[in-house]
Amino acid sequence: MTDQVPVLAVDGPSGAGKGTLCHLLAEQLGWQLLDSGALYRIVGLAAHDRGVSFDDETALAQLAAGLKVRFEPGKQGEPAKVILDDVDISAQVRSEVSGGYASKVAVYPEVRTALRQLQRSFAKPPGLVADGRDMGTQIFPDAPLKIFLTATAEERANRRFKQLKQKGESVTLAALLEDIKARDDRDMNRTVAPLRPADDAVVLDSTDQSIEDVFQYVTDLVRKRF
Repeated sequence: MTDQVPVLAVDGPSGAGKGTLCHLLAEQLGWQLLDSGALYRIVGLAAHDRGVSFDDETALAQLAAGLKVRFEPGKQGEPAKVILDDVDISAQVRSEVSGGYASKVAVYPEVRTALRQLQRSFAKPPGLVADGRDMGTQIFPDAPLKIFLTATAEERANRRFKQLKQKGESVTLAALLEDIKARDDRDMNRTVAPLRPADDAVVLDSTDQSIEDVFQYVTDLVRKRF
């Protein structure tokens, strides 16, 4: 698909700012948006709701294969909406609990295989901004531009803490930091598609940068590359 449709692949760990960056880029460019992390969160939520064990790889893969999901642009400055079976499940998908579920189901090869074709189907004209953990290494290895966005675990925990407190959720910074480190460990050390920059990715550390600075930098790269 990337021979005909330009793809910008953005990978990185949880809390690095990929979601906000990709939403802004898709809006600016008028391109399709793929939030691949949301797909794994949906599988995890569905497994929990339907009583499917997180140890049952085959059953989890069957859930993944049956997903009917799309992403719709949110209002200005808001994240994209996650629509599953014509129902807006954005709030559930972006909860801390679903993030933990996602990391658990993403370790299974059968689940990743089930979601691979679904993810690739999002590459439609005029272009695609793909947000995830393995967009540049596994799903769109021939993407003309790949970004690996990262930040320290401490900074990512602090950002998430502020977001959740604004929503009125009861959380502690220490617990969030522990959770982020645990997710990083699972994502980077899983046997299938571990989290890592593609060999030809542009690595950006956003620890000391605002999202506006990162957005401007990547926008300049897009203009040069495409």
